[in-house]
Amino acid sequence: MGRALKIVDDLSSDALRRMARREKVGRAAARMYAIANALDGLSRAEAARLAGMERQALRDAVLRYNAEGLAGLRDRPKGRPPRRLTAGEETGLVAAILQGPDPERDGCCAWTRADLCCWLETRFGKTYHPSSMTRVLRRLAMSRQKARPYHPQRDPEAQEAFKKGGLQPA
Repeated sequence: MGRALKIVDDLSSDALRRMARREKVGRAAARMYAIANALDGLSRAEAARLAGMERQALRDAVLRYNAEGLAGLRDRPKGRPPRRLTAGEETGLVAAILQGPDPERDGCCAWTRADLCCWLETRFGKTYHPSSMTRVLRRLAMSRQKARPYHPQRDPEAQEAFKKGGLQPA
């Protein structure tokens, strides 16, 4: 069996319990309680069991407590995966969305998420699923909703004449 791991006794077990009661994060409070139990003389296995953790988790908490103090008992922020689109590619995507699609070139009269995914794949060689495109658009402060499509050969004069009642059936 290995040697027992020494716990830094900067704070007493009572002080650790007081801080654990005030702690808002439950996992950090459990680590404080486990260390307080170990400082009171309980075996490591029993101290961990009473705090609702495994003995190895208590050992890891003691190592972090010895190295960093109370700050080491709090959860560390989780990493995020890197963005797949660069800043230049995101700028190009925003410009393409604001300009709108060209029906002959892009094959659509209004952008959908699926159309944007195809455009990104042909333009930058990066594949996205349409539901992932929603997150990209939200991050770029854009909506996944699209404007009502219009026919590329529409005639504004004929529309105005129709609104005024100029096109009456014979």
